[in-house]
Amino acid sequence: MDNREEVRDFLRSRRARITPEQAGLPVYGTHRRVPGLRREEVAMLAGVSNDYYIRLERGNLGGVSDSVLNALGRVLQLDDAEQRHLRDLASAARGPRTARRSTTPDLNVPTSVRVLLDSITGSPAVVRDDRLTVLATNTMGRALYHPLLTSPAGPPNHARFVFLDDRSRDFWVHWERAADDTVGVLRSAAGRMPQDPGLSALVGELSTRSEDFRTRWAAHHVHLHTGGVKQIRHPVVGRLELMYDTLSVAAAPDLTLLVYTATPGSPSADALELLASWAATETAEAEGYSDYPGTTGTPRPTGPVVD
Repeated sequence: MDNREEVRDFLRSRRARITPEQAGLPVYGTHRRVPGLRREEVAMLAGVSNDYYIRLERGNLGGVSDSVLNALGRVLQLDDAEQRHLRDLASAARGPRTARRSTTPDLNVPTSVRVLLDSITGSPAVVRDDRLTVLATNTMGRALYHPLLTSPAGPPNHARFVFLDDRSRDFWVHWERAADDTVGVLRSAAGRMPQDPGLSALVGELSTRSEDFRTRWAAHHVHLHTGGVKQIRHPVVGRLELMYDTLSVAAAPDLTLLVYTATPGSPSADALELLASWAATETAEAEGYSDYPGTTGTPRPTGPVVD
């Protein structure tokens, strides 16, 4: 994933979606050769020369100032995720000294994080990396993510499960939204880590095997996966509406702790209790899980689906 190409396509795609009317510009005539704003219009509104903006849109973000990035964000009406993505692209363009490290991290989850996972007993919790690979879970997390962890698509990974395993369309009640968010998270990661070999390999694999992924990847949408609500159709306990929050791991910046909770007294809270009871019956097997949960000791459905 070349940074210049990423910068060029991102700026062009954001420029194409903003109409002159949305930018507050007068429109003369009805025929425009390009959708959205022209480059000279972006340059004028951002307060930079036309030549300078053309250089930026060709991918030359190295040395661009924060004030120019802010101006571009304002003109292109970038949301928080897009603004952060633009800054990540600029940081990566400046070189490895200021860009976030882009080498594949050690897949070992710190002991302190594993202890924290095991201490969370009432809620599903998982640890994943920036590539959305699931590296560790607690007992409830293994039970909740059973279809993902046992997916034949490959090593446990959110993106592989969403785009390469048809079961994901049943697991995620709103599959289209899950697919959009998944690609948006990977696009954000690509902005931070343009030379990461693991991420490049994953994007290449998904692009080759999934048209749904290719279409979404070409749209250059980005997404911050920090919290919200997910609706899941679990094969054992049925439909769940769960809140989720993501927490950064201080000991390993490339890792994220994801915790699911349910509103107290809700049907989903009751379903989580049922999931906990079911998972407890599989404790003996679950204790054998490794760095790749799901390869050994993962709970297997033993009862009927509740929906």
